[in-house]
Amino acid sequence: MNARVESQVTAVEADVVITRSLKAPRALVFKLWTDPQHLPMWWGPQGFNCQTCHMDVRVGGAFHLDMLGPDGVVHPCDGIYREIVEPERIVYDGLAEEGHPCGAGLPPHGRVTISFTELDGVTTVRIHAKLRSVADREAAMEQGFGAGWSQTLERLEAYVSSKY
Repeated sequence: MNARVESQVTAVEADVVITRSLKAPRALVFKLWTDPQHLPMWWGPQGFNCQTCHMDVRVGGAFHLDMLGPDGVVHPCDGIYREIVEPERIVYDGLAEEGHPCGAGLPPHGRVTISFTELDGVTTVRIHAKLRSVADREAAMEQGFGAGWSQTLERLEAYVSSKY
């Protein structure tokens, strides 16, 4: 039922852009991204489980996720919502741990914009991460930022297909 489009990862200067198209209404995809009952079911790369999910989805609100990796290590994901435009866009600043350049998917000091556009029942999710420098972007990509988001979007696609 889902349109199968591989995630596209593009790097320009200090930015990374990742897109994926899902055969589902935009309102549903947005809800799955902003509802703490749904997000833990698909968040994180393959082999990771979201153990904790606290979300205050409003401008200035915070979120905290703990991802348990296959190696038993917990990776915290923290951020502050800067913009919420239902069902079009979510903007947040990553406050991830400084010790890891990927920051469990939320690069430290990175601003992430997630856009949702729909055409003919297919919603395209576009993740635009703006990092502080090219060196920060390269370090995050080397530590799995692009691959991790691609796998996370694969999990979202599977979850969407179970709901729609």
